[in-house]
Amino acid sequence: MTLVLAALIQQPAAPPAPPPGPAALEVGAVAPDFALPGATRYGTLKNRVRLSDYRGKTVVLAFFFKARTKG
Repeated sequence: MTLVLAALIQQPAAPPAPPPGPAALEVGAVAPDFALPGATRYGTLKNRVRLSDYRGKTVVLAFFFKARTKG
């Protein structure tokens, strides 16, 4: 009994499984709505910009690194 218990104690525990992420979208599917802080060349906008504000229009998202920012 003691040998079995000692063997169980020495085995490392398996790492926990990562939480499942969101399901991938199919090509041509409607993107889920989200909101982001908007900005112009003059600064940040007062109200957040929502994807649903542009329903029916072509939307291009551009992500830039921290060029010309204080961050």
